[in-house]
Amino acid sequence: MTASNHAHELLNTAIAAADATGGVDLVALDVSGPLPLTDVFLLVTGRSERNVIAIADEVENALIASGSKPLRREGRQEGRWALLDFGDLIVHVFHEEERMYYGLERLWKDCPAIPIGALTGQSTDA
Repeated sequence: MTASNHAHELLNTAIAAADATGGVDLVALDVSGPLPLTDVFLLVTGRSERNVIAIADEVENALIASGSKPLRREGRQEGRWALLDFGDLIVHVFHEEERMYYGLERLWKDCPAIPIGALTGQSTDA
């Protein structure tokens, strides 16, 4: 199973919003195989609590503006780890320390990465 076209459209919108607000180390994982409830995880790092909140706000606003509705959002107030659930896409915006501590890339290492470098200017080399 691979991520749906709708998930990729949501992902592109979220990537552009996260990149525009200073999100770094963006990683997209196709989790459609092991998870029946979502297709893609987008992991983003913010360099401060304020940056985490700003990234989460901008991603949410961009996805809503594109016609998507959030199913759930958590953690934004603390600015350490915000989770935005848009059904086919779940966005995790981490503070640097939480990103290292929870290591979602390590937990989901068997899931294929989705190249995002063309949109953000990041290298797609791992």
